[in-house]
Amino acid sequence: MAEAAQGAHQGAHEPSLVDLIERSAELKERLVTFAQSARFDRWLTHLLLEAAGPEGLLDESEAMRITDHFILRYRLPDGSTVVDRFVAGRKDLTTADREMLLGWRDPVEGVFEIRRKDGDAVVLLNLVDDLEYRTYSNVGRAAFRGVSKGGFLHTCLVPVHSADGAWLVSGAMTSYPRSSATEIAQAALQLATHDPELVFRNPEKIEQGWQRMREDRAAFVEFCGGDELVLPPAEAEDLLNAYYRHHQQAAVAAQPSRARRRRLPGLDLPLFELPSELADSDTIGVIYDQVDGLNFYADYGMLRDLFADPALAGRKRHQDLLRTYLREESITPLPIRRLAAAHPETADAVFRKLLRKPGFTWSEHGDALLRRRKPWYYESDPRPGVSVIGDRLSELLGAGQR
Repeated sequence: MAEAAQGAHQGAHEPSLVDLIERSAELKERLVTFAQSARFDRWLTHLLLEAAGPEGLLDESEAMRITDHFILRYRLPDGSTVVDRFVAGRKDLTTADREMLLGWRDPVEGVFEIRRKDGDAVVLLNLVDDLEYRTYSNVGRAAFRGVSKGGFLHTCLVPVHSADGAWLVSGAMTSYPRSSATEIAQAALQLATHDPELVFRNPEKIEQGWQRMREDRAAFVEFCGGDELVLPPAEAEDLLNAYYRHHQQAAVAAQPSRARRRRLPGLDLPLFELPSELADSDTIGVIYDQVDGLNFYADYGMLRDLFADPALAGRKRHQDLLRTYLREESITPLPIRRLAAAHPETADAVFRKLLRKPGFTWSEHGDALLRRRKPWYYESDPRPGVSVIGDRLSELLGAGQR
């Protein structure tokens, strides 16, 4: 009855944005204290020491970023986060408190351009996902006193529950002047390249990424003669380098006037080089899939031979390779699906021998096998293998190359 009465009271008197921001400050203070308690010390201390390096140097802003990431996104051994445990262990939290806290588990990380100030808020353009965020601080407008229109911020944002379009600064906030635009643009590009999921918060960028990947895949197939290749590592490197040079030349030819004024962004890509674990293989599989994008697979030729001749399934070397493909999280289901589809008459025999299951059939049991061995692959929607930067970031990158 008490909870129902409280809910009715909250419904009749919805908290204002000011109330929500004040409450967020109280909750964040309690959450940080909880995260810095002894129960989490072994994980948080390890992260801080790792970031400090051998010299043991770590500035306050970076320590705040690491702590904030640990609280909101770091996965503890049971798969939960610190904020999950905080919410689960606090019986005094209201429903609104819980929803606000759990909403913080998906913060927006980015490099932001300051578009304007508006009362207690600043309107920020995230150069990574190309979206605008109306942003507040739970310490008030004083947090933005030293920033101005055209400058930049590096920070994380979390949503203000039930206040559509309102966001809060979370953790450290570092500001940069307008004159740092070139360096800031490079940092945003690096962030977008390193973690494409940050770009794909913007639904438009997802569709643009798929379109760009379809175009790139078509060009790859035309140049290389197919979307699946098996080559010695040196030949694979040579072919990929030739393709990228061809791609660059086509970009220059498509925009000759722009190329004369300045170098096009991305035209000076370094030569493609396989990582050592692939370069040491006998063969490399190069697959440019419609969904999984461009991927490289070690000893793919040997795996293909196994599916072509199931008698090889009795050899330990071939069995170990297939087990590796099934076990490794760095390998998606794609190569196994491809080979099973290409060799339907032998796939059953290969897996029966490997799994010691005489009744196994790929058509009936193959999908379940992959889902059991690689559950992480099926936990989220597929994303394009090509990131698309926004217009503003493109402008800043171009201006830096003039």
